[in-house]
Amino acid sequence: MVARGWGGRRRVRGDVLGPGAVTAFSAVTALRLAAATAVLGLLAVVAGLQAVAAGSQAVAAGDPGAYGFGGGARSVTGAATTADAPLLDAGRTYRSALPHHGKLYYRLQLDAASTAYVSATAVPAAGSTVSAEDGVRVSVRDAHGGSCSYQATRFGAGRSPHPVAAWGARDAAPGRTLCQGAGTYYVLIERIDANGSSPDTWPLELATATEPALDRTGPTTAPRTWDSATPEPVGGRAADRAGGNGFATATALGHGVWRASVRPGQTLFYRVPVDWGQQLNAVAELSGAGSSGYVEGALTLSLYNPVRGYVEDAYAGYTGQRTAAALAPLPPVAYANRYGFADPAKAMRFAGSYYLVVHLADQTADRFGTGPYDLTLRVRLDGTARPGPGYAGPSEPRNRFEVTEADRIAVTRAGPQGGSAGGSESGSAGGSGALRAVAVGGIGAGTALLVALGVWTLVARRRAGAW
Repeated sequence: MVARGWGGRRRVRGDVLGPGAVTAFSAVTALRLAAATAVLGLLAVVAGLQAVAAGSQAVAAGDPGAYGFGGGARSVTGAATTADAPLLDAGRTYRSALPHHGKLYYRLQLDAASTAYVSATAVPAAGSTVSAEDGVRVSVRDAHGGSCSYQATRFGAGRSPHPVAAWGARDAAPGRTLCQGAGTYYVLIERIDANGSSPDTWPLELATATEPALDRTGPTTAPRTWDSATPEPVGGRAADRAGGNGFATATALGHGVWRASVRPGQTLFYRVPVDWGQQLNAVAELSGAGSSGYVEGALTLSLYNPVRGYVEDAYAGYTGQRTAAALAPLPPVAYANRYGFADPAKAMRFAGSYYLVVHLADQTADRFGTGPYDLTLRVRLDGTARPGPGYAGPSEPRNRFEVTEADRIAVTRAGPQGGSAGGSESGSAGGSGALRAVAVGGIGAGTALLVALGVWTLVARRRAGAW
């Protein structure tokens, strides 16, 4: 319709146009075409952003068990033996699959100085059955089969299918003796206890990272003293902040009180930038349902470090009354924490984004209904940020072990007690803000073009009449 109206044979004052009329007509036509193109382009951008926002809302309101895999992840098939193990590159994300009773091998090619990390996130299907003892185990081994590290993460008392992640490492930090030197290493990923669970194949998301050596040697013993008292939960007015549906889409949060809605079977992902010397604590609270009953381990709050390494869990049963799951106290972030004895403390070894993952067991729907339920997150950050230990080179992915300026901006925009945050991993609030900005810009630009079009039309008509 636009093309016919603007591209047809329009005549001005008869069949023959004079030079002035032709010039005026050409100017008007060109400006109108430009205006139409600009307006259509802006409408397309707004429509695209609306589609993105609608997609984000659909994730929140649709299948509660849907997991958001990272964009650009490569597909890789694990091998049954080390001989056929596929190579995992540093700083990459992969998609794979773990059979019911399977054991999968992957290969790493490492230098002598860097510490390497591999995390595996298992994603059982919504509605499937998992046992409390089932989960995923990740181990790293040298070329001779010697163990470098291993960790297992289980579903726990809730027995509800949801994403769980475990990590492995080849630690080249000063003072280490196992698995040193450049060469080939292997990652083994396996189910812990598939008995009592559905015989499904689990999708996997694998993430690799390397931590460079230090530019100078620091302490090789963990800090002996730190404030291990349970802190007071953060108070204040809660701000709405919908969670992401995967590590890659985790919503940025800072110190404050945050509110969201959660349905049974749903898992919400948040990321909290934590700098060197800062101490993180979090509490998740679930609102009352107005009825009675009991669901064991209904609410799970999990903490993962910047390489998606499991730190600790907190559980809370649900009786229909308000309940809370609180993380145990953890030490301030320090490089030397890796030399400690307790696994949760050892995982607080570097700065970066720490992930708070909240899951509401799907069995909650059977006893108390499908919801949604009000969720409150109280995130506390204590301590003053300090300089890092000083790395001799960049990490892979870049900036993984630091709080970047983009992180600070995201948290600043979120505000001390809530609000929307930007950044590449922000949630739907950031998207709606961008949509509003483009919409306002589009209206302004369109209005300016229409005003200019009116002026040119008036001038052109006057000039055409003079000829």
